[in-house]
Amino acid sequence: MSIKINGNQGVGPVGGINKPRKTETSQAADGNRTEDKVAFSSVLQEVNRVRQAPQAADTERTEKVQALKEQIADGSYRPDLNKVAASLLKFIAEGKK
Repeated sequence: MSIKINGNQGVGPVGGINKPRKTETSQAADGNRTEDKVAFSSVLQEVNRVRQAPQAADTERTEKVQALKEQIADGSYRPDLNKVAASLLKFIAEGKK
């Protein structure tokens, strides 16, 4: 498609033609090919490790809660009364309601 302006002068195709460019590998000063490399920092690896840690902790907690529920349901749950009393005293001493 061409657009004519003031007589016979034509304007090239609208939007032009985009040809894909060939990508070239980098070459070192001596003419040998080099490869592009990506190295992830230890910080990024640590972030990935920390993201996966809560999943394991959640699984352990879920298992503990399920075991306690089963003990309560069948009547075999026996809490340590000294720990319960110590916790209650600490709670009262802090003034929490």
